Amino acid sequence: MPRLLVVHHSPTPSVTALTEAVVAGASDDAIEGVEVVVRTALEAGADDVLAADGYVLGTPANFGYMSGALKHFFDTIFLQAGGALAEDGGAAGAEGGRRPYGLFVHGRYDTTGAVRSVQSIVGALPWRQAAPVLEVLGEVGEADRESAYELGGTLAALVMR
Repeated sequence: MPRLLVVHHSPTPSVTALTEAVVAGASDDAIEGVEVVVRTALEAGADDVLAADGYVLGTPANFGYMSGALKHFFDTIFLQAGGALAEDGGAAGAEGGRRPYGLFVHGRYDTTGAVRSVQSIVGALPWRQAAPVLEVLGEVGEADRESAYELGGTLAALVMR
């Protein structure tokens, strides 16, 4: 059975609301035969990543960067998940399967640095961005929840066989 892994750090009600909407979208009745596995960034491991066919990542924007918890996740799984670096330390464009991923980021004032930091790491993994990044500033409204629902549903549909 195809598996979608949702890895998140949801320390605030805003990020929690987005995470819940992503999971609800991935679990929509129209999605058949996809196992949705939800892990916090501090509990997700390389085995979870290797067993998944697609990913949704969620983080708050903290001081212009992804959360420390999501960075820890990447530090923990990077090499085992097929990450590759070039001689200069940049992304080497990891070879192999290109599993789809999506990203949602919540910030109070700006999400740019957090998005860039996640994408720079993911660029060295055998993953491909399969949906536009969902960037939410301030209060999470109904339209933001709907976009998060759509993100979860889109990624689940992509891994559905």
